[in-house]
Amino acid sequence: MPTKTYDSRRVSLSTCLLAYLSTCLLLVSVATGCAGTATPSEMPSGPTITLQPCQLAAPGSSTRLPAECGTLTVYEDRAAQSGRQITLHVAVIPALSRNPAPDPLFFITGGPGGAATQDYLPVRSAFRRINEDRDIVLVDQRGTGQSHPLDCPPSEDHLSSSDDDVLEQEVTRCLNQLDADLSLYTTLIAMDDLDQVRAALGYDKINLYGVSYGTRAALTYLRQHEDHVRTVILDGVLPQDEPLGISIASDAQRALDLTFERCAADSASAQAFPDLRQEFAALLESLDREPVEVTLPHPTTGEPTGVNFTREQFAQTIRLFSYSQETVALLPLLIHTAQTTGDFSRLAAQHLLVSQQLEGNISEGMSHSVVCAEDAPFLYEGGEFVGDEDAEKQAYLGEWYRELEKVCALWPVTEVPTDFKAPVISNVPVLLLSGEADPVTPPSNGDQVARTLSNSLHLVAPGQGHGIILRGCVPRITTEFIEQGMVQELDTSCIGEIHPMPFFVNFAGPNPEVKP
Repeated sequence: MPTKTYDSRRVSLSTCLLAYLSTCLLLVSVATGCAGTATPSEMPSGPTITLQPCQLAAPGSSTRLPAECGTLTVYEDRAAQSGRQITLHVAVIPALSRNPAPDPLFFITGGPGGAATQDYLPVRSAFRRINEDRDIVLVDQRGTGQSHPLDCPPSEDHLSSSDDDVLEQEVTRCLNQLDADLSLYTTLIAMDDLDQVRAALGYDKINLYGVSYGTRAALTYLRQHEDHVRTVILDGVLPQDEPLGISIASDAQRALDLTFERCAADSASAQAFPDLRQEFAALLESLDREPVEVTLPHPTTGEPTGVNFTREQFAQTIRLFSYSQETVALLPLLIHTAQTTGDFSRLAAQHLLVSQQLEGNISEGMSHSVVCAEDAPFLYEGGEFVGDEDAEKQAYLGEWYRELEKVCALWPVTEVPTDFKAPVISNVPVLLLSGEADPVTPPSNGDQVARTLSNSLHLVAPGQGHGIILRGCVPRITTEFIEQGMVQELDTSCIGEIHPMPFFVNFAGPNPEVKP
């Protein structure tokens, strides 16, 4: 069987932009075409959404979730209310109660570029109790999922030109494939879509859950449509006034440093990996000098696959493994094995898996449209980089924002209003959630956003990564928050009892004597 050569260059930007990695990141009558408990007098005067039974699924998963699905047609150019129309894909998981609460939970996923109807499935257990009394509403944001997706399938031919040439060719090829005004796929416009869906389904007040980039979307909706918001949960917080990219490398370095420190503090791990920091530095230096050619069975197809494993791909793999405690538990062992044996096949296999997952879960065109409009223009002020340039250079990811600049130089966007980047000020009850070791939205982000949310509470889960909705007692706390509609008097003492998974000291599993 011939060996296939894998070219991962084209997914590198989406890999770095990914701010949500799925964790590894019913029926009430809808015959009238609306969901929830709206009475005829509350029904919208505009279009409604007719819902039909459907099955929700995520790429690569056999799991199916019964729901009610429908569509809403909106103008691509909402301001003009003319021209091309696009279809938004909507799914409602009706409350189990015969007398449900009138205010549903809208689930807003991350990316940017993720599809809510897909990303909800891996975390649905966290919302089970909420769904007993409330509808769960999933809207594929314009440009994602089944809402006029801006997908850019990978090219079939291996590109042998230089890195910058590869990037330009792939971005240009992506642009040529898309039938859309790419300047109209921003968060501001998408949140007006979301409000139109709310009205079309007959809801008045709603609750919002946003994860990662979805926290920016939720905050944007809160500012634009505060009268319709009852409560908000922000999980892995992205501040409105901070451009994505200014601290990606230093945030990732901070999370990795915490992993090294925790490994050194654990007796079994410290004995198994006494020189972990030095081994990691040696791997970076080695791959800096020369990439490693690896041939391995593809982890999903089994076909012999050649990988030119580079420093960039190694760094991307380490960063994305830092998102979840389950994969963090493997990091010391993977680093140690590669350095001491010279065998990069396990790391290369993990990189293939991560890249494949991104290709299936992220609409790259939508991701570029959001970031190039809402982040790239704010990386510099008066010609000076607004972040800590030295910290970014010294981190293992390096100056990632340079690649963002190259993509956005080619991507057509329209400037967002200057007040879009202003902090959101509100008295609506908001629960903010952070993982102590989050590599992309550290707890300091939650503290920053909470300063202008006067009715908020920020919880930090010890040792956890990105997106903590499934961790420990967090589902119970969020359920009680939604039920009570306030942050006061929540019992959150259990947060301190959440612990990360112990490290693997060999490939048989973690030390059984260490309790997570």
